[in-house]
Amino acid sequence: MTMLTEGKHTGGFLVWEVLRDYTRETVTLASGAGKLAPGTVLGRITTGGKYTSFAPSASNGSQNASGILWDSVDASATDASAVILFRGPAIVNRQDLVWPDGATEAQITTATTALASIGIILR
Repeated sequence: MTMLTEGKHTGGFLVWEVLRDYTRETVTLASGAGKLAPGTVLGRITTGGKYTSFAPSASNGSQNASGILWDSVDASATDASAVILFRGPAIVNRQDLVWPDGATEAQITTATTALASIGIILR
């Protein structure tokens, strides 16, 4: 029997949000961010204000979790527009989020706290 694997879905990580027009924003993902899946935790680059994948060891601002990508986006070669879960109140499923490879539990806990500070609660 063939085994099928289901991938990430647009907004599939979301459990509840107060009002989508309040909790979501359209932002710019920085060129070089790569192909990102829904649920990717993002950080905001301090210079320029563009977003990229959360990078716990960075020092450009992306070390601070500041949103969650809503849909698949390819920002490999150029900047790309993307919708993100930007603020709460909102509840998301922690198991459906995409963390950077090698992120430690301590780094994920720090990011979880940062997301909670903007009203995004992980369960």
